[in-house]
Amino acid sequence: MSLPKIDIASILSAIDFSAPSWDLFIVLFFVVAVLLYGLTLGRDRVLTILISIYMALAVVNTAPYLSTLKAEVNLGQMFALKVVAFLGLFVILFFLLARSALLHNFSKGGLGSWMQVFIFSVLHVGLLTSATLSFLPITAVEHLAPTTQLVFTSDMGRFAWIILPIIAMILLKDRD
Repeated sequence: MSLPKIDIASILSAIDFSAPSWDLFIVLFFVVAVLLYGLTLGRDRVLTILISIYMALAVVNTAPYLSTLKAEVNLGQMFALKVVAFLGLFVILFFLLARSALLHNFSKGGLGSWMQVFIFSVLHVGLLTSATLSFLPITAVEHLAPTTQLVFTSDMGRFAWIILPIIAMILLKDRD
């Protein structure tokens, strides 16, 4: 099975900057977040954030109370409830993990190479974006551009964003 080729030039020419879409917002969020994380956080903090995202995603996707609320709230409210629960839990877990021994076990306090920080930043923002978009109703996902759907909301895209940070954590460990 071959993946479709993505032509960056045709994607950029298709963007209407006078009437921005959610896809443009998603791309801008992705680029700005990667640059901000890359410039302000070290590798260890980004790894703590990644682990917090995994934990929050696991809890929100398996929380029994959210499935019982589905019958009581409409579709738009359910999306908002899941996103708020996910982001809130993510922030709480990050602050708790950042103060724990977990952060100190990643390395001896180094920031990591610029390449590591950049790679982990891309993977972090991609995972966060994919996880957040996974809570969207299918009718909303259908309004996203095909490239955005392929990269962030398709089964293969979501799987890639889940597995790539794990592979990167294994391969890009600190060398003493």
